[in-house]
Amino acid sequence: MKIDKFILDACCGPKMFWNDKHHPNTVYIDQREMPKGYNDYRPNMQIKPDLLMDFRKLDFPDKSFKLVVMDPPHIISASTNFRMARDYGVLNKETWKTDLKQGFDECWRVLDDYGILTFKWNETSVKRKEILDVLGKDPLYGNLMMSKIPTHWFVFMKIPNKEVEK
Repeated sequence: MKIDKFILDACCGPKMFWNDKHHPNTVYIDQREMPKGYNDYRPNMQIKPDLLMDFRKLDFPDKSFKLVVMDPPHIISASTNFRMARDYGVLNKETWKTDLKQGFDECWRVLDDYGILTFKWNETSVKRKEILDVLGKDPLYGNLMMSKIPTHWFVFMKIPNKEVEK
């Protein structure tokens, strides 16, 4: 599938951190849709991606995007009954490592040379070090926001020279 946009949000969910939830250069994907009103606390919130697609199998050619945003589900659970799970999705407790690695590798594949991949992670179920071990790449830098539930932002750059990239 050829896209005329150069930014990909690979797990958009309700687009909570986006300033412009309809940025004209961004294609928003998620594997699910939720109508307005699904969240009792935020009745106008919805999950409405441009395309229904699983981040583990992206239907885009290699090197399609200059910027990829990956904010995958952070909660390992069998239930989607609580609000955070409905908003952000859940990871399967048996397959989460494989799912996240496969999804990260797909995002890396569609990222152009010298492109940026921003990865957001919340330590609800898995600690920072463990998730970086699963991804298998070192970020250029990251932002550790300390709070009751620590959230981390990691920034990766796809540098084609294999001697520089790890």
